[in-house]
Amino acid sequence: MKKIYDYIDQCLAYEQYAFTWDELKTQLNKSDSALRNELSRLTKKKEIISLRQGFYIIIPPRYKQYGRLPIELYVQKLFKYLNKPYYLAFYSAASFHGASHQQVQQNYLMTQIPNVRDIKKGNNYLNISATSNWPKNNIIKRKSDAGLFNISSPALTAIDLIHYQSKMGGLNRIITILEELTEAITAEDLINLLQWYPHTSTIQRLGFIFEEIQTELYLIKPIEEFLKTKPLYPILLSPENKNKPGKANNPWKVDRNIELESDL
Repeated sequence: MKKIYDYIDQCLAYEQYAFTWDELKTQLNKSDSALRNELSRLTKKKEIISLRQGFYIIIPPRYKQYGRLPIELYVQKLFKYLNKPYYLAFYSAASFHGASHQQVQQNYLMTQIPNVRDIKKGNNYLNISATSNWPKNNIIKRKSDAGLFNISSPALTAIDLIHYQSKMGGLNRIITILEELTEAITAEDLINLLQWYPHTSTIQRLGFIFEEIQTELYLIKPIEEFLKTKPLYPILLSPENKNKPGKANNPWKVDRNIELESDL
């Protein structure tokens, strides 16, 4: 009689690194209790990990010493199982775009509200944020051994890091990554972002930071032109404290309430 182990080998032969309980039931003619016993044994041997009830990832021998699986090998299937849109975001996306100044110890994802709980199973940690303003553009697809997965474009990655700067550890933790990301942002990517992005204050901060880190003019000019069409109000560069912005002597109307310190 076919065992779960045989089914896992079949999945790996097709570069599939995850499976669901329902898929298992259709593949193996066994009782629920027999399947659960087999799953328990494989879990103890660290050959599979249950990320969510009814969803399992496979840990092949080459990843067993790490106790985790690269997110790109199962994220598409996971969010299809959760029936939620998603994209890899923040530090995770930045690393795929070549801005890997800091080692990423967890996977960062964005989904649409209502949010789903973060996932922490062993060394597999998925930090999941949620937004009510789901992107109308700037979500791109990358290819992994397991197929395509969603990731924020360089421009969306940069503005997400700025908008969620408090959650990301503050501007001085992300400023070096923003500098590295500018090498991957194209004018088209940025213009596509400006066509739908709803937070004018974050765009003001983006323009201010780009100017501070001496970004190429082809990335600064579209932001300048866009902001000319909007009523601008003074804002703090870092809105982490309760202070109100003072006079901002720059076209971005950004009050520099912290000093930016880059590692580059």
